[in-house]
Amino acid sequence: MLFGSSGIRRLYNKELITLSLQVGMAVGCHSDSVLVGRDCRTTGPALTDAITAGLCSVGTCVLSGGIAPTPSIAYCSRDSNVGCIVTASHNPEPYNGLKLFNPDGSSFSAIQQEEIEDGLRSLPHIEWEKQGRKQVYDPLTPHREAILKLTDIQDDLPVILDCGNGAGSVLTPLLLRDAGARVTAVHANPSGKFIRPSEPLEEHLPYIPSLMKKTNARCAVIHDGDADRMMAFDDKGHYIPGDMLLILFAKYLGAKQVVTTYDTSMAIEEVAEVRRTPVGDAYVSEQLVRWGDFGGEPSGAWIFPRISFCPDGPYAAALFCEMAGEWHISSELDDIPRYPILRRAMNLVQSHEILYAMGAANPTDGIRLEEDDGWCLVRASGTEPKIRFTAEGRTMDVAKKMLEKGEKMVSLAIRGEV
Repeated sequence: MLFGSSGIRRLYNKELITLSLQVGMAVGCHSDSVLVGRDCRTTGPALTDAITAGLCSVGTCVLSGGIAPTPSIAYCSRDSNVGCIVTASHNPEPYNGLKLFNPDGSSFSAIQQEEIEDGLRSLPHIEWEKQGRKQVYDPLTPHREAILKLTDIQDDLPVILDCGNGAGSVLTPLLLRDAGARVTAVHANPSGKFIRPSEPLEEHLPYIPSLMKKTNARCAVIHDGDADRMMAFDDKGHYIPGDMLLILFAKYLGAKQVVTTYDTSMAIEEVAEVRRTPVGDAYVSEQLVRWGDFGGEPSGAWIFPRISFCPDGPYAAALFCEMAGEWHISSELDDIPRYPILRRAMNLVQSHEILYAMGAANPTDGIRLEEDDGWCLVRASGTEPKIRFTAEGRTMDVAKKMLEKGEKMVSLAIRGEV
């Protein structure tokens, strides 16, 4: 399968360069113009050149967006037929890949992805005089201006921003300062070298609370490598779990209809009407196009239809800072119901085969075990060779019991006993 839950992702090698060239040709057969950008990874220039060559070779005009956050490319896809970002998002440095967007910022659907895969079987040849051209395009200014129109941050609000030396470095520091915040930016050098693991998990950010204390910051906002994700710390320097951040955004926006994934806490159902999708922001986006005020998943992907149907880390950062200027976030969190939720991952090269053996129709959608007082989702990662477990219960004992059930199912499948 070419496309995973977040586009195409692979370990970087010569096959990925060839694939990027071919995907460019296949995409170009259906598009007069394509906006292409990349994150800061050191392998990005080679893949960007490859997909640009593929597009131009079939007569497509390429708008070259340079280094940009994924949501900036998605937002500005409205100026072309397709947006393409070269990124592996939060995955480790050896990975890279690409993701495709429609003009409304939504990810390519499964049908569109199948069309690209089919196109790889019969790539066209275009005469030299019909080759496409490349022109420079700025995706940062339109995106920043759109966010500024939608947010109002308290003047001089002290904020910590950690971009992880990723693509958010070229947008979010300026955005938050333009919006009125007093920003202390760390790891905001788009060097392509990860200063910390890219995924914005609490265990990767032990230095944030002390930075907040030194600067009297009211909050901290954190990006992954391509800034489609945003996680945060409250006014007491506490990391906010993604499930709680989803609820905070829903409450602050007054969202009545929320789209989220099967691995999200049941607490969200106490503040809004909820529709759930398989894990992956593309599924959330696809549902939001048809229904809902707001959507997201606890990994830190937040989708705001008012701006686009792509997870937007810079907008989420600005909106959270606005919220922090109006609310004491820690007090708001105290009022949100919490149920014990456990998340685990198992490294397993044969993750997809094991999920099929367990009876999953789609390994990355997984299998959800449900009881009256708890549940467990077991799924293969769409971007890494791992099986992921998420379990929740009304009590910690129930959550542990559900997690054990999920892990036992996988152990039996590995031994061939299911």
